[in-house]
This record gives sequence, C-alpha cells and structure tokens, in this order.
Amino acid sequence: MVPPGGYAWWYVDALSDDGEHGLTLIGFIGSVFSPYYAWARRRAPGGAADAQQHCAMNVALYGAAGKRWAMTERGRGQLERDRASLQIGPSAMTWHDDTLTIRLDEVCAPFLSRIRGQVRVHPSALTDAVHVLDAAGRHRWGPIAPRARVEVELSHPALRWSGTGYLDHNAGERPLEQDFSRWDWCRATLADGRTTVLYDVARSDGSPHALALQFSPTGEALPSFTLPPPAPLPATRLWRIARGTHSDTPATVRIVKTLEDTPFYARSLLDTHLLGQAAVAVHESLSLARFRSGWVQAMLPFRMPRTRR
Repeated sequence: MVPPGGYAWWYVDALSDDGEHGLTLIGFIGSVFSPYYAWARRRAPGGAADAQQHCAMNVALYGAAGKRWAMTERGRGQLERDRASLQIGPSAMTWHDDTLTIRLDEVCAPFLSRIRGQVRVHPSALTDAVHVLDAAGRHRWGPIAPRARVEVELSHPALRWSGTGYLDHNAGERPLEQDFSRWDWCRATLADGRTTVLYDVARSDGSPHALALQFSPTGEALPSFTLPPPAPLPATRLWRIARGTHSDTPATVRIVKTLEDTPFYARSLLDTHLLGQAAVAVHESLSLARFRSGWVQAMLPFRMPRTRR
C-alpha cells in the first residue's frame, strides 16, 4: 500500500559496456516530484491526497546522439499493479522468473519525440534489506539488486546496447520535503566487481545520516564500511545545485559529465576512488529546499505533463 500523501518508487540505472550510453528508469506511485501531487496535498485535509492519482514512468536516455527525457503523470485509472508487475499507462515493469522486463512507450517533453522499446534487468542477486532514512522511520530505501546486467532494445530511438546496472526501491509515508533538506547518493561498480552505495542525507531537523554499503560481485551484502572523507564537488553550471560525495582521495574526484542540471536535482557521472579502487559512479544530488519553492513548482509542468490517457 502507498498511503495518502505517501510515495513509492522503483529505480533502475545502467551504463553501457562501451561507456557511450546510459539510462535511468523510475516507476512512481505518488510521484514525489510532481507539482500536481504537491498541489493536491495542499488542498487535501492533512495533506492526505490519493497517491494513486499521481503516477508516472520516468525515462531518461543519455548518449552521443543526445538526451531524451519522458515523465508523463497519470491517474489511478491508468495504474495496474500486483505482486509481479507495475503498469502505468502504456509502460510497465514486470518480473518474469528472475528478470525484470520493462516495456516502454512514452512521449518526451518538452520536445515530442518518443521512447519505445524494452529493457531487461538481470540481477546478479536480490536482497530484501531495508534501510530507514529518517529518525521516525517514515522513509525507507532498499537496494533490491545492487548489481545487474541490463539489455536495452529500443525502436524509438533505434538503440541496442548492454551494460552494468542497478535496481532499488524507496517508499515513504509523507512528502520528502517534510523530513529532508537535501541528499547526495551514488553507486559505483569497482574493478573487482563489488558494488558500493553511498547515501548521505541531511534531515530537516539538522541531524545527518549516512550509509556506506558494499555488495559482492554476485550481489550479496557485505559488511558496511567506514564512510570515506567528504569530497566537495562544484555546483552545477546552470542551476547551481550543490553537489558532494565521499572518497578515499577527495582531491582527485572528478565530474566526468553532468547528465541532469535541473532547478532542484542533478545527476552526474564521477571518477572517484572507493575501498582502494578507482571507479565510475552514478551520482545524484537533490535539494528539497529548492524543490518546495513556488517558482520551481511553477516550472515543473513543462517537463512533467499530466494526461488522462
């Protein structure tokens, strides 16, 4: 169940073996970054708006040919889910045996190109570990498949590639901006096949919270490790989103590419050093203080349209 005012999302990212392509996929129920959901919560008594009325399949593609982005919000009439599948409009995530198959048919915004095709996620192992992110236990995160092989076969645009990937899940009972001011997150595949995940959260009450996790090449959880020293990163160029991470060698961390530079969120690729090994990390920085501002909320519908179809 996703409670009124709450949320759940399932996140996949992948990088191609040749380093030329990347993608992220997120299936949202109670879309945490939706201006429509934020407006509905303000109107509802106690903020208890129906999360199922605000669902979206977010897709982002990155590569030499450019970027495509899709995130169309849909209501509960376009949502179907059961133990093995999540369908939002024409797109769906479905487990078949030990593979997560993602069928995509989305229109990009603000430019009306299309993302259509299929993505298969083959986890190396699955874990049901859940980590609480806030002191009251309202927000939870679980790395379902810290390591996976991902196969991408799209007709629009015409793309076919495979690479390393990752799958996780977040869920919560109330809006993120009520309990967090910002966070930095990253995952990296090391040279020896291990995966590391760093989650560095700033709570609204001022208390910090951080996780430093590692997983074996076959996906099993290994003992957590001491959080490395902080490594400051430059803010994004356009929207000046603050970014930071942790690394064995803070002075050598380098931003390879900024994939998303939005008014409240940044996604980047980093060259970093963790557990004694060089690694490329998928990194995100989220400013919830910026997200809740009125001018940002007014801009979001241009990238996140809502439809009844």
